[in-house]
Amino acid sequence: MSRISQVFANLQAKKALIPYITAGDPNLGTTLQLMHTLVDSGADLIELGVPFSDPMADGEVIQRAATRAVAQGVSLRDVLGLVAQFRETNQTTPVMLMGYLNPIHRLGYEAFAQAAAEAGVDGVLTVDCPIEEIGALNQYLKPAGIDCIFLISPTTPVERIEAIAREASGFVYYVSLNGVTGSANLDVAAVAKQVALVKQYVPLPVGVGFGIRDAASAKAIAEVADAAIVGSRLVQAIENNVGNEPAVVAAIVQELNQAVKAAV
Repeated sequence: MSRISQVFANLQAKKALIPYITAGDPNLGTTLQLMHTLVDSGADLIELGVPFSDPMADGEVIQRAATRAVAQGVSLRDVLGLVAQFRETNQTTPVMLMGYLNPIHRLGYEAFAQAAAEAGVDGVLTVDCPIEEIGALNQYLKPAGIDCIFLISPTTPVERIEAIAREASGFVYYVSLNGVTGSANLDVAAVAKQVALVKQYVPLPVGVGFGIRDAASAKAIAEVADAAIVGSRLVQAIENNVGNEPAVVAAIVQELNQAVKAAV
């Protein structure tokens, strides 16, 4: 059982909180500190963004974070090194990389899978790689014990959900609305309906992200899904509180965790 699957199994009836931060924003040293802060504040799984020059799935907040990290020269290898540092003192909290296919393609799928496993990566989400193409990468992730995480959107047809179910492991990431990260207009009733549909075909936990910005929305989503995924709120806080990032992030994550764990 992977670390991701183990976390969901250990939670039993409780719901998971999955915070997202961008690696290298504002710098790699602070990111490492923030990863430990997330765990200490209640994160069940960390989603770590790999900086990329063209983050097409992300809104302005995370785009700016990626731009800041790329400007410092933060690479995929740097991110893997960061995870390896995190693993020196934390062997239990799953770390999922969220990013785009180009850096992985440049490194090479087999080399990436090997390096990611050695670093202690538990899952990989490549937002711009369609299900028809993921097999070339997943054939190396699976033997390395790394879960392949997929996005499912409100417009994903049933036949694609079934195809995703055949490749996915760990959990699936349901995008709560049509748009980019940081979008508003969260419709919990619509999310509940779609999560129920996904669960008919995917025998994995369903995490929901995009549009979750506070304790109330996190609790509402946790009531209808297995995990609440929060990114832009945290990345915005990091941008606005340079020099005091850990304390600010800790307060937000503690509040979110209390809300998510109160969901039934």
